[in-house]
Amino acid sequence: MTDYTEGTEEKKLKRAKKMMLWFGIISLSMSFAGLTSAYVVSKERPDWLTDFEIPPAFYISLVAIVASSITVHLAKLKIQQEANRLGMILLWLTVGLGVSFVMLQFRGFSEIIANGYYFTGSESTITTSFIYLVVLLHLAHVVSGLIALLVVIYNHFKQKYKNGKTLGIELAATFWHFVDILWIYLFLFFYFVR
Repeated sequence: MTDYTEGTEEKKLKRAKKMMLWFGIISLSMSFAGLTSAYVVSKERPDWLTDFEIPPAFYISLVAIVASSITVHLAKLKIQQEANRLGMILLWLTVGLGVSFVMLQFRGFSEIIANGYYFTGSESTITTSFIYLVVLLHLAHVVSGLIALLVVIYNHFKQKYKNGKTLGIELAATFWHFVDILWIYLFLFFYFVR
C-alpha cells in the first residue's frame, strides 16, 4: 500500500492536485446523476413530451467532442515526449474542436426553438426545460475546460512543461476527458430515455 505522506514536496503537491480534481469530477458526476434522475422521475408527468427528437446539431457536436478528446490525449503525449511544436498544434486543434462543440450546442438550441420549444414561458415544456438546463450546465463545464486548455497553451508557450513536469497538461486533459465522457452519457441518456 502506498503511503501518500511520503515523497518530496513536489510529489505530494502533484498527488494533492490530482486528488482535488478527482473529488471535483466525482462531485460533478453526482450532480449530473441527480439531474438525470429528476428527468426520469419527471417523465411520469402528463405534460411530458414523448416525441421530442434530439436536434441534428447535437449529433455533430458528439463527433466534435470525441475528436477533441483524442487530440488532447495526443497533445499530452507529445508534450510529455517534448515534441513541443506538434503538442502546441494539437492543443490548438483541441480548442478549435471545443469551440466548435459550443457553437454546435447553440445551433442545437436554435433547432429546438425552430420546432417551437423554449426554455421558459408558455411555449416551454418540462422536457425541453430539463434539456436546456442540463446542456447549459454541461456547456459551463466545457467553457471551464477551454479556459484550462488556454492556460495550458500559455504555459506550454512559456516552456513550463519540461523534464517530466507536465502536471498542468495532465490535469487539463483529465478534465477534458471528463466533459467528453459526460456529454456522451448525456447524449445517450436523452436519446434512449424519452
